[in-house]
Amino acid sequence: MTMKKALVMLVVMWLMGLAALAEPVSQKGDNSRVLTGRVTDKQDAPLPNAVVYLTNTRTRAVKTYIVGQDGGYRFPSLSPNIDYEVYAQYNGKKSDTKTVSQFDNRNQVTINLKLDAR
Repeated sequence: MTMKKALVMLVVMWLMGLAALAEPVSQKGDNSRVLTGRVTDKQDAPLPNAVVYLTNTRTRAVKTYIVGQDGGYRFPSLSPNIDYEVYAQYNGKKSDTKTVSQFDNRNQVTINLKLDAR
């Protein structure tokens, strides 16, 4: 092996090592989304302790959130490349299911959910 080939191999191996240690592209800039909203009754009163269900439509994995006294919920760190479905339940009643589309390019998505709960 010539000295030139050895040097080229060394540089290529060095660059591959740097690439392996580098941060993955998805974590370089926080390109994740946040879904927030409120769960209310027909009169816009918050429904504390309602449960919000968030479903990843690709994997069907479900996350849940029990809302606080203000009726608010929050799902951080959502992938921008996946559709999600969200709905709420309270005392056996269910809201309409809403979709967070991968084609919606907002980083902060707000969806308020209404239930006929009283």
